[in-house]
Amino acid sequence: MAEVGKDINKAKHLLERGDLVAIPTETVYGLAGNALDIQAVTSIFKAKDRPEFDPLIVHVSSLEKVKRYCVGIPPKANELAEAFWPGPLTILLERKDVIPDLVTAGLPTVGIRCPNHPLTSQLLKTLDFPLAAPSANPFGYVSPTTPQHVQDQLGEKIPYILDGGRCEIGVESTIVGFPDDAGTIYRLGGLDIEEIEKVIGKVNFQLNISSNPRAPGQLQSHYAPGKKLYLGNIDELLAKFRKEDVGILSFQKDFHMKHQYILSRNGSLEEAAQHLFSSLRMLDNEPVSVILAELVPDVGLGKAINDRLRRAAGAR
Repeated sequence: MAEVGKDINKAKHLLERGDLVAIPTETVYGLAGNALDIQAVTSIFKAKDRPEFDPLIVHVSSLEKVKRYCVGIPPKANELAEAFWPGPLTILLERKDVIPDLVTAGLPTVGIRCPNHPLTSQLLKTLDFPLAAPSANPFGYVSPTTPQHVQDQLGEKIPYILDGGRCEIGVESTIVGFPDDAGTIYRLGGLDIEEIEKVIGKVNFQLNISSNPRAPGQLQSHYAPGKKLYLGNIDELLAKFRKEDVGILSFQKDFHMKHQYILSRNGSLEEAAQHLFSSLRMLDNEPVSVILAELVPDVGLGKAINDRLRRAAGAR
């Protein structure tokens, strides 16, 4: 099993020699390796059993460092970075050749972000290379929001988990790009679209793609538990299954079921986002055959939560 601790120097040493380290961010835990080292990047795909057509996000400590790896940063991208970095925003930018093709699945752009977590921020400042870091889970499965989640899923494949506690936001970063200088959302996430539009104006959307994605996290079936997940009106879905076979994931309502997780009894979308992946993970470990879930209000963080739920149900 992986060692778990808060030793930034140990994490730095492991990364410098080409090993992988699980790192905390404000969104989810990432499985990090040297983004410029093709062997380390290959190890990420191998550990996650991740298809190589799905690009990785590259993490840096500051906007200034982005210039080492990208060219032609659009003014709107610069405005967003200044407004929201460090934070849950990934920006697609034209990459320099120093970024390996494997990181970007051969695309001319790379997803870059500056995470907002004190341990990982400090770690990135000590490194002379950026970190490629998709979520620290087997490909397509529920993203980890605690060190234990990482240990349960990848503990036998990596040497170290940098323990930053529970992730504050709990869903992945929002991804935005600028094809033809038009702000375009490729993945809904921890940063509200409304906040982005306050800075750069109205944006376009290009979200669900079944293969050959333009950005990380775009596959139609993704973030899925191992058990079948049905999404819809829970009362109506319950009529189709034996109650003893069912696990429930609801937003606020208590269905008085033995195997049930409520995302937020007081209707907080922020709390729901924090509990989403851990609740799916716990239901996946319950003695049930199927999981029944419902959408949350489709505003603010609710849009990102609903996106993850639809993709989890996409495994059907």
